[in-house]
Amino acid sequence: MDAPETLYARSGDVNIAYQVVGEGEFDLVYVPGWVSNVEYMWMYPPFTHFLQRLASFSRLILFDKRGTGLSDQVPLDRLPTLEQRMDDVRAVLDAVGSERAALFGHSEGGCLCTLFAATYPERVRGLVLLAVYAKRLQSDDYPWAPTAGAREADAREIEENGWGDIDLSFYAPSKREDSGFERWLRGWLRNGASPRAAAALLRMNSRIDVREILPTVSVPTLILHRVGDRDVKIDEGRYIAERIPGARFIELPGDEHVIAAGEVDRLADEIEEFLTGERPAPEPDRVLTTVLFTDIVGSTDRAVALGDREWSELLERHHVLVRAELERYRGREVDTAGDGFLATFDGPARAVRCACAIRDAVRTIGLDVRAGVHTGEVQLRGESVAGIAVHTGARIAALGGAGEVLVSRTVTDLTSGSGVVFEPRGEHELKGVPGPWQVYAVAAT
Repeated sequence: MDAPETLYARSGDVNIAYQVVGEGEFDLVYVPGWVSNVEYMWMYPPFTHFLQRLASFSRLILFDKRGTGLSDQVPLDRLPTLEQRMDDVRAVLDAVGSERAALFGHSEGGCLCTLFAATYPERVRGLVLLAVYAKRLQSDDYPWAPTAGAREADAREIEENGWGDIDLSFYAPSKREDSGFERWLRGWLRNGASPRAAAALLRMNSRIDVREILPTVSVPTLILHRVGDRDVKIDEGRYIAERIPGARFIELPGDEHVIAAGEVDRLADEIEEFLTGERPAPEPDRVLTTVLFTDIVGSTDRAVALGDREWSELLERHHVLVRAELERYRGREVDTAGDGFLATFDGPARAVRCACAIRDAVRTIGLDVRAGVHTGEVQLRGESVAGIAVHTGARIAALGGAGEVLVSRTVTDLTSGSGVVFEPRGEHELKGVPGPWQVYAVAAT
């Protein structure tokens, strides 16, 4: 899904960037944490999936707080208070014609939502808080927060060294080895605020303390917290839940503070049930599908011969051609890693013909690809797929040479009568896949 259009609401003399997506029966405002960028959040598929889930049952309203993302920047010596940021929420609600909305706040954004709900209960139909703290500096009666010294050290580190040295694994230990996630998160932070602005905002939110207002919240409230969150401890979530009258508290598995780093469907399920009274019907997590793997043969040698710039340009042309054929044959792009593609199809014949079309298309720019096709049961993981069928397709593709489209016996059986002609390529042991496999090459389509 493409990112929705970014619009602007006027809050005093400041422009607040916002987006609206979905057509649900009620409005839901997502208030992000420390820094954000409403357009960059759509660049990471798990986050996109999460936002789509929210938009499936609401009219979802997203915005960047003043001083962050695409909203107007502010002088570092006049950083916004929670009260000013409440005005920004109200300005966005007025701009979209919303008289009453549910609020969903993450981390620092939850403090803002809590204050708004206590101040304007007539405009809030429900309050959802995720990984929220009541106070950001440690004290005898609030021992879970960081010390003032630790917060200042973090601010100086960001101010002096930027985003490059920040240990992102602290916020998402499960993604420690995921380079794609790390690139997105560093980009999210970089596009959310400059290092000096981020450090200033960190110092500002270190002074937040909403403990006294918690008992005054009168709207229905749901508090969610991942049990292993290291940035905001689960005891902080329990503390808040004990002090907001009637609040419901749910512990979620995981150790990630970043929303999109953890399992997002359970999170979306809980929010939907709380706000609508109904839990979504479970979607099938295993389906029969056809997977197609392609990759460029001899890509390393070609990249060395051309140099980084020319290779990058050639690779971009390759991607354009591959995506055009995927669209033509109704394939769904699942992943792109370097010079390879993984796509899924609801029929094996289309997958085979698409593989041959990709092979022929990229030859026009002097490239050769090999492809592997297999049909089997896959496990759905958001926008991604997993399981033995995926491994099988990848291993079959790896057997191919330049210009070859190899398929499993399953594919030949299911395409009988389609006009596709195959040649046997013998029986093979596929690494990590049980049993011997008969492999065939596409001879004609």
